[in-house]
Amino acid sequence: MVAIHPTARLRPSPFYDSALAAGMTTTSIYNRMILPTSYGDPEAEYWRIINDCSMWDVGAERQVQIEGKDALKLAQLLTVRNLSTCAEGQGKYSPICNHEGSLLNDPIILKFSDELLWFSIADSDIWYWARAIAAERSLRVSITEPDVSPLAVQGPKAEAVVAHLMGDWVKDLKYFWFKEAELNGIPLVVQRSGWSKQGGFELYLRDGNRGAELWDLVAEAGKPHGIGPGAPATPERVESGLVSVGGDTDHYTNPFEVRLGRYVDLELSNDVVGIDALKQLHADGIKRHQLGVVLEGDVPDPMGFRWETIELNGEPVGSMTVCVFSPRLKKNIGFALVDRSAEAGMDVIVRRPTADVPGKLQELPFL
Repeated sequence: MVAIHPTARLRPSPFYDSALAAGMTTTSIYNRMILPTSYGDPEAEYWRIINDCSMWDVGAERQVQIEGKDALKLAQLLTVRNLSTCAEGQGKYSPICNHEGSLLNDPIILKFSDELLWFSIADSDIWYWARAIAAERSLRVSITEPDVSPLAVQGPKAEAVVAHLMGDWVKDLKYFWFKEAELNGIPLVVQRSGWSKQGGFELYLRDGNRGAELWDLVAEAGKPHGIGPGAPATPERVESGLVSVGGDTDHYTNPFEVRLGRYVDLELSNDVVGIDALKQLHADGIKRHQLGVVLEGDVPDPMGFRWETIELNGEPVGSMTVCVFSPRLKKNIGFALVDRSAEAGMDVIVRRPTADVPGKLQELPFL
């Protein structure tokens, strides 16, 4: 067993002690925080999110708060998604790109008002990026990291659990819409969202001193619905075709290459960071695209720390960026970031550490 060395460089979430008590066995590092990845029984955790309800400590999903007269202006400069139709109380999946059009992050933007927005970020320092762009453009904004930590409730029975806690009004929330609320005096933002295709909610805790209390309330409300701890690291996300920016992308990956083109609004002004480059990339046509790959063999063989080379007719055409064993497909499956010459239906070889393994490319999602 490898212990976590305490250091001020690494932060636990407000739910960390509760996750430990629930049996957390493995973790990852995300936004310089501890992100639980398993509680010792990955298969049970998988079926829990498919059939019942799973609760996740995703406190590592940090918020970048933008507040001030130019908050909405800065938000639009940072994302290649058009925010002009985003209403108060609405969230939008909004990729952020650098000046070359490469993906930096893919947050959910929560709009409280034109002068207050949160970027609920994936794993990268968007706080620094936002401050740099704001200073460059001399914008009247304050950019902070608020005391906010999400607890996700995911799975087909998640709505019943959250409705029991908060009231039936949560059933009327549309996807990515949110509402400020309280639970036993605990300040929250409740949003229908989460990194799974099984449906659910994220409870944004707004008081880090009350993490254990919120965890216990959710766990108790979920008992009749088979709730248990889990993490956004199950095969479900791969089966569902959900992209992990930073995991399935490299420093040069643009949104068009990983099926995120529908979130790029090319009619935006060239003041938006990356739009000018994306317009040119779109006009030129992408050189790579993302497909699924199904490997031969039925013995679980997950991928390690590095991408694995994919060959077509003996020539390298790209990489497998993730590989997991799918309990429903009974196969090792993964994502392939490959040249456009490699198409769905083609047979390939994946150069794995254990052996060269035949596979077949296919469109995503798997299920």
